[in-house]
Amino acid sequence: MLNYTFHWNQAIKALPQLLDGALVTLQIAVLSMAIGLFCAMALTLFRLSGNRLLRGFATTWVEVARNTPALFQIYMAHFGLGSFGIHLSPYTALLAGIAFNNAGYLAENFRGALKAIPETQTRAGRSLGMTPLQAFRLIVVPQMLRVAFLPMTNQMVWAILMTSLGVTVGMNMDLAGVTQELNARSFRTFEFFAFAAVIFYLMTKAVTLAARAIAWRMFRY
Repeated sequence: MLNYTFHWNQAIKALPQLLDGALVTLQIAVLSMAIGLFCAMALTLFRLSGNRLLRGFATTWVEVARNTPALFQIYMAHFGLGSFGIHLSPYTALLAGIAFNNAGYLAENFRGALKAIPETQTRAGRSLGMTPLQAFRLIVVPQMLRVAFLPMTNQMVWAILMTSLGVTVGMNMDLAGVTQELNARSFRTFEFFAFAAVIFYLMTKAVTLAARAIAWRMFRY
């Protein structure tokens, strides 16, 4: 027989703390996406390079990021680097792990987007007197970002959800960490985690809707 008594008032009172944690979650997700985008662009260029060392480095990064659990990557940032005397705080380790994962997936998205752009686009730019770098920056990159925009949105959603793994390395400032702390003090598991799930849902839904609006505004032609 179910005899659990719900105490929603405790979760409602803790809502400001949960929202503060949600802001930290968004901060980590946005920062990890910014770092991931920068690294992904570099990895994409490395994979196009004629240098075997750079191609091998980029390929290894992408393969590890895409074929190992995100939890493993966060653990390696926090505990693995600690074995070599590099000690990262839970916040930094979580950020580094998610950024590493984002970079790997985004680099593969960019590679696929580049394949969708005909080589004639670059040749057309060169025929107008552009240098290879100018043709890549002004013609190829805008089209690549257009093709990869919605996959980038999916990665942003995944980055928000991945922050919940921070509790495994002692992160207690984000939404999942704050929820776990409140649960440990009150044992109202269902109430607090139900509120956290709703907040996660609203954040990811807002990102998805915002991305659709941006895509309609920027890429409707």
